[in-house]
Amino acid sequence: MTLFNTIISALSSGAIAGIAVATAAVGAVIGCFVLYFIYRTGASKKIGNANDEAKRIIEEAKLEAKTIRQDGLIEAEEQRKKMRADFEHETKERKQEWQRTENKLAAREAAIEKRQEQQDKKDASLDRKAEDIEKAQKQIDETKEKLKSIEEELGGAQQKVQSELERVAGMTKDEAAYELRTALLEDVKKDAAQEAKRIIADAKDNAVKEAQNIVSQAIQRCAADHATENTVSVVSLPNDEMKGRIIGRMGRNIRALESATGVDLIIDDTPDVITLSSFDPVRREVARLTLEKLITDGRIHPARIEEMVDKVRREVEAGIKEAGEAAAFDAQVHGLHPELIKILGRLKYRTSYGQNVLKHSVEVASLASVMAAELGVDPKIARRAGLLHDIGKAVDHELEGTHIQLGVEIAKKYRESSEVIHAIAAHHGDIDPQTIDAVLVQAADAISSARPGARRESLENYVKRIEKLEEIAKSFDGVDQTFAVQAGREIRVLVKPEQVNDANTVFLAKEIAEKLENEMEYPGQIKVNVIREVRSVQYAK
Repeated sequence: MTLFNTIISALSSGAIAGIAVATAAVGAVIGCFVLYFIYRTGASKKIGNANDEAKRIIEEAKLEAKTIRQDGLIEAEEQRKKMRADFEHETKERKQEWQRTENKLAAREAAIEKRQEQQDKKDASLDRKAEDIEKAQKQIDETKEKLKSIEEELGGAQQKVQSELERVAGMTKDEAAYELRTALLEDVKKDAAQEAKRIIADAKDNAVKEAQNIVSQAIQRCAADHATENTVSVVSLPNDEMKGRIIGRMGRNIRALESATGVDLIIDDTPDVITLSSFDPVRREVARLTLEKLITDGRIHPARIEEMVDKVRREVEAGIKEAGEAAAFDAQVHGLHPELIKILGRLKYRTSYGQNVLKHSVEVASLASVMAAELGVDPKIARRAGLLHDIGKAVDHELEGTHIQLGVEIAKKYRESSEVIHAIAAHHGDIDPQTIDAVLVQAADAISSARPGARRESLENYVKRIEKLEEIAKSFDGVDQTFAVQAGREIRVLVKPEQVNDANTVFLAKEIAEKLENEMEYPGQIKVNVIREVRSVQYAK
């Protein structure tokens, strides 16, 4: 039983195993079919989805391509419009540039025509002067011919005159010849003097006319202030008590004020007045303003004095800069170095023979500019050189050298042009002027300095100049008396009528004028007036 059961069990186990294997094989086959079906189904679905996705991508690509195309068309249209606008703008600018160029060419042609007209006028004037000179030469030739004929006539009648003189006056031949030569010489000299006087007058009228016209127009167009400003050196006090407060206890206030300003305070017996003494006009101005402010404030002690001096010094420095800027603006000179403007402003407190140097510089700039414009020259250089010609006077009391040398150094330091530097160096004739601007500045400086009321001299220098003027005029033979009138601008010379005739007065006036020019220095010009007066006096008894 046991064996049987074992066999049955074994058979049963084998059958079950076989059945299990068969079942597993059938399941595997069925699984394969199922998997294949599922794969086919999934593949078909994926293919469909891929087709749908491909269609969608194609549609989106078409839409995007359409959008890109539309954007491209819009962008191209905008680019086209922009290019068209840029082209029109560039065309407009070119037209405007062409128009400006045409305007410049037209203006230049007009200027050239104007200069040509001026040149034609100058040529015509020169032609007229040449004709006048030719006429004068012709008249001189005619005079020579007349003199020659007179000499021939005199030569023919010499024997007759000689015999007549010998008969009437009992003269010898040599004596008669001497009298004849003397009479002939006097007649010829008189005629020659009259002819020379007329020729000189005509030449002056023709040659100086244009220069006088230019100078007169420049003076008329220069609206300068003829009143001069003097640096104030006296401060008025409200009462004598204020003197004691300014002096202070043991003199501490006045010492503090003198130490802070560098100015000497002179307090004497003069009532209600304090005198300020200093070679530096800026220091004197600082001291004056400080003293006035302290008197107004009433608080006078060393600490307050130092505080007020610092405040006033800053105010004066600011005023100096403003004065320089105002002068440059009035003279229409631009582009000056800031330090040069400050130096220029210091001329406000500088005077020359009573004439304010800053106003004088502005006046010279204006005169030089006007004369340059009248001559057809660019007035910028002349105006700039005229404003800076006396710049050295702002520092000539601090540094060694003349104001011309210092002015040249300052102009070089602040990189002024060579034309301006040359005009500064030549404005007093230390060197010969090489440019027309230098000549104009020299002339404008003389005009501004020589006009009546512009400058004043010390009494001693004035008297010496007048005495020398009369002494030079009296040194000539035949001069009886000399009188300097009109502040030395005219010298009247009275000659002895028995020694100087009318013809010789012309030559005497010319010789005196030449000697004055060579031996004296004076502003403007001096009129030499030679007077010959004959008086016949008889007494009735």
